Amino acid sequence: MTGTTVPTIVIVPGMREHVEDHWQTVLAKRLGDAGRTVHTIPPLVRNRLSRDAHVANLVEVMVQITAPVIIVAHSAGVMTTVQWAQWHDADVRGALLATPPDFGTPLPGGYPTPDELATHGWTPVPRKPLPFPSIVAASSNDPLGSAGRVAELAREWGSRLVELGPVGHLNPASGHGPWPPAEELVEVLERGWGHTAPQPPA
Repeated sequence: MTGTTVPTIVIVPGMREHVEDHWQTVLAKRLGDAGRTVHTIPPLVRNRLSRDAHVANLVEVMVQITAPVIIVAHSAGVMTTVQWAQWHDADVRGALLATPPDFGTPLPGGYPTPDELATHGWTPVPRKPLPFPSIVAASSNDPLGSAGRVAELAREWGSRLVELGPVGHLNPASGHGPWPPAEELVEVLERGWGHTAPQPPA
């Protein structure tokens, strides 16, 4: 691990409500029980579609943290993290970016339309390299983003791509609650893993 200070874990969920059996909820509890400092960004009650509201929600938590940070983001939380990183600075040691949605193509029915995403500030999606190491964990059958498009995002963000296989959107609706590899990937980032290191566990 780079440095001697144990990083604080910041959990960045998507636009969902709190879900008890979601892997991020399970991970936060496991890490907290192990004595780690964990901050979970609370779900928005109002302006849930607003990019600015989600970024402000993340900023509010990040400015209170004096330790280095490992970000663990899922779904639209990945996009919140990427948007935040364009304008804000912090000691981020690494980010796990799990199953980012592809806001550049229409999402399935029931999700925001391209016009809604544009109106609320989510597009265009930032394509510049992130200013910290990152791992994009991608599903081969994610209904919110094809494997090819997610791999393209990973390349543009300068992220290492970890292919998870057919795990849907890696959420309870896809049949996934706890996701043990998340803890392993957090440890990989904490050890200062870089592009020349072996492929992290999936």
